[in-house]
Amino acid sequence: MPNKVVTTPYPLIDADPHAVRVVRYFRSSDYATWAAGTAAFPGALYFWNMADPAKVPLRTSLRLGGFLGFIGGFLMAYQRSSFRFWGWSENKREEDLDLAELSQRASEGKPLYGVSSQPEWVQGTAYRNSAWSQLKFHAFPMFNFVNHQHHGTDPAKYGVKEKELSD
Repeated sequence: MPNKVVTTPYPLIDADPHAVRVVRYFRSSDYATWAAGTAAFPGALYFWNMADPAKVPLRTSLRLGGFLGFIGGFLMAYQRSSFRFWGWSENKREEDLDLAELSQRASEGKPLYGVSSQPEWVQGTAYRNSAWSQLKFHAFPMFNFVNHQHHGTDPAKYGVKEKELSD
């Protein structure tokens, strides 16, 4: 099955980035989004209680709201970082980091996207399941935890030779 090619306003860095890599490339604005999500949920509960007071103490509700805000804020920050990998938002910083990181791996003779102990068909299935999954966080949060070779970019830009690609 051919990869879907999407025209984006910024360069594609990785069509299906590994979850650790997405978090490693967080910007301070992503952490601020995460913090805002964490604070907004219990804050909304508190102000809702001011408008329509409940007869039960808010302590448990605020704790649960803080936890759900923490999870929701993380998912929003993760999605924002993923959008930069896909080229949907400004990504010059990530492009420079990616080029430096993967060029170094290529010069050391290491596989660009890590080694996987999974068979090729499992890697392909993992790619097909996790590609575009950041758009479906509201229904089923899914992250890419499998190293595979399906990233939608040309490895030659990192200095990988044609011979190494065929191995």
